[in-house]
Amino acid sequence: MGLVSRLFEKKTTGFALNAPAEGVCVALHEVPDPTFGEEMMGKGIAIRPTGNCIVAPCDGRVDMVFRTGHAISLTTEIGADILIHVGLDTVKLNGKYFTTCVNNGDTVKRGDKLIEFDREGIISEGYNMITPMVICNSDKFDRIETVTDRDVQTGDTVIRIR
Repeated sequence: MGLVSRLFEKKTTGFALNAPAEGVCVALHEVPDPTFGEEMMGKGIAIRPTGNCIVAPCDGRVDMVFRTGHAISLTTEIGADILIHVGLDTVKLNGKYFTTCVNNGDTVKRGDKLIEFDREGIISEGYNMITPMVICNSDKFDRIETVTDRDVQTGDTVIRIR
């Protein structure tokens, strides 16, 4: 059994976060923004999305839907604070191309739709669509394991918190 299989087999203990979007999952250091790429916000992964939707990576509570629709934060049942940021500098679009599907304080289930976006529209405006998902309070956990450098679908485990 390979290392990735052993890390993510069903009997593994820990809390799993699924891919929030379909696309290519990459390491955070590939994000060309130091806030994310140098893990200043926390540990995690990034997705180069091929679709137009962000879904809940786990069950949790919506802490903040950013007014511009480009980002959302969630708190998990184990207290992990998750930030999903669609694209880089997309706050400058002031909500253009984004539709939020949840509100602050909502309870969500793994796979629930959180944000819809027009990927092609955003790209046509010159923005990088790489989408970081970080655990903002990473220091509260013993280990954060990631699987990167592969194509993912929503529902695929990309992070395990221990």
